[in-house]
Amino acid sequence: MIILINGAFGVGKTSVATELVRTLDNFMLFDPEVVGFMLRQVIPDEIRTADERTDNFQDLALWKSMTVTMAENLRKTYNKNLIIPMTIFNKDYFHYIFSGLKKIDEDTFHFCLTAKEEIIHNRLLQRGETAGNWCFIQIEKCLAAYEDRCFETFIKTDDLGVDGVVKKIQRDVGLMLQEKF
Repeated sequence: MIILINGAFGVGKTSVATELVRTLDNFMLFDPEVVGFMLRQVIPDEIRTADERTDNFQDLALWKSMTVTMAENLRKTYNKNLIIPMTIFNKDYFHYIFSGLKKIDEDTFHFCLTAKEEIIHNRLLQRGETAGNWCFIQIEKCLAAYEDRCFETFIKTDDLGVDGVVKKIQRDVGLMLQEKF
């Protein structure tokens, strides 16, 4: 099984993912940010294509394919289910990643955590981010993108703590698996 947890920076993806890994048997955390950070170090600016010369490592052509390949290799090598927290608001990137994960495991589920902008701002400040930094700049873009139904299943986290979100994901995954049979 693979559970992809999406949402704006600061909405609580990593906190929820960490708790899911702690409470579920045979799961491990895979954060595609690590792939992006590595690619940033490996690919010099001077050889990047024009499309890759942005402030977002997801625009590096190899990021999408390496994320899927890494997920596949983690599954094969360690025989663990995956929890993947990652902000993906570009629809093309999302479709590529999600369909790639579905090929690895038919039981791949996507949840997009949402919250009001001011709540996300407060959460970012609480985790130590500096107001106005890159994460803050991305919020409007993320929230606008997540209005698209392609990012369903949505979970409103405004009034839910981490435990509430975790329980909802566990319940929803259970229901989705029951519907298959």
